[in-house]
Amino acid sequence: MGRAKIMEDLYAYDAYCFDLDGTIYVGQMMLPGVNNLINGLRSRGKRLLFLTNTPVHTREDCFKRLLGLGVSCQLDEILTAGYVSGMYFTEHAPDAKVLVIGEEALHRELRAIGIAITEDPYRSTHVLVGMDRQFHYDKLHLAAKAVRHGAALLATNPDSCCPVQGDIIPDTGSILSSIEAASQQKASVVLGKPSRYYAEKALQLLDVNSSRCLMIGDRLETDILFGQQNGMKTALVLTGISSREDIQKTGIVPDYIWPSFNESTMEQKDHSKHSTVLQVEKT
Repeated sequence: MGRAKIMEDLYAYDAYCFDLDGTIYVGQMMLPGVNNLINGLRSRGKRLLFLTNTPVHTREDCFKRLLGLGVSCQLDEILTAGYVSGMYFTEHAPDAKVLVIGEEALHRELRAIGIAITEDPYRSTHVLVGMDRQFHYDKLHLAAKAVRHGAALLATNPDSCCPVQGDIIPDTGSILSSIEAASQQKASVVLGKPSRYYAEKALQLLDVNSSRCLMIGDRLETDILFGQQNGMKTALVLTGISSREDIQKTGIVPDYIWPSFNESTMEQKDHSKHSTVLQVEKT
């Protein structure tokens, strides 16, 4: 299948959801071809959202970073795991008193929406866990104590690690696992991609049928699964966490595989004899 036909297919969608870390940028480095694709979509009047599982940056932080990298966007086109967590409390537990394991950005997202935060494990109704680069034993003890005294355990996102420039660092999922072990309780709600709640918020903003939306990301277990479980088409870009080998291991097969946004060839999953075929054996 030629590049022109593949690009024609890609531009056929009404809306496009982009992951950020590992997809649009890594650290402070813009990934190749991002602006060309986004500008091409904008010129065709497509609807865009930027969906990140990060709880260590607010929507405003992500907005400023994207603008600084030259990416055309609006604040209301950005959802973060922290912001979606705040929306969840507003809808499902507006009187919650939340003990937060996370960084200042997560506190700011919750406070901006009007969610009460407490540091008292005996007063907390919920423990919300996010990525925390200052996580230590006392925080682990505090969170486990709150859960053991009846607080519900939630997490902003399931990611166990996060790509940064030149490295991969522990993310929310790694911290959550330690709190689950210490409290002997599993999280009742995990709010980031691939959760249905996150998808509902995104599709409400886009106001399109999920089948008319393409989810683009670098991680099979969050971005691609998010799209597949919520009726979207999916594109894996190989600039972040997941590799071709991971497709074989997980059996999570995206509709498109892009080495990068700037590659001259892109693979589309198509089982006709005239197309590039992505073979994955499922057990």
